[in-house]
Amino acid sequence: MIYKQKFYYLCKTPLSAEGPQDVEIIDRADDSNGFPELFKKYEEYRSHAFNEDNLYSIVRADDIYELIRTGTEKEAQELAFERAEPEIVTNLQHRVMQKNDKNAKAILKEVHQIES
Repeated sequence: MIYKQKFYYLCKTPLSAEGPQDVEIIDRADDSNGFPELFKKYEEYRSHAFNEDNLYSIVRADDIYELIRTGTEKEAQELAFERAEPEIVTNLQHRVMQKNDKNAKAILKEVHQIES
């Protein structure tokens, strides 16, 4: 077995992301000692998407934030996009249904091949 160093990455995926290349690495913790500070940042970035009952609501999110533990930035970007894609689709579909958002509709059609 080959040991591979892993890091914690705080990633931001915009709703308009077309692939892992659009995922931004905001910060990184090199070990578990740096994780609490990274987690605090993660919670701050996500705070706008909590509803009045203090529950996270994907339909309120402007961007999708993920904490990823892996070896490289590229792997972190790939995993973050993979995890965020279903949430992005849900968010965009909600924007189309509730607000008739033409930009969200275009992203769904062009990027995700979903007609709404």
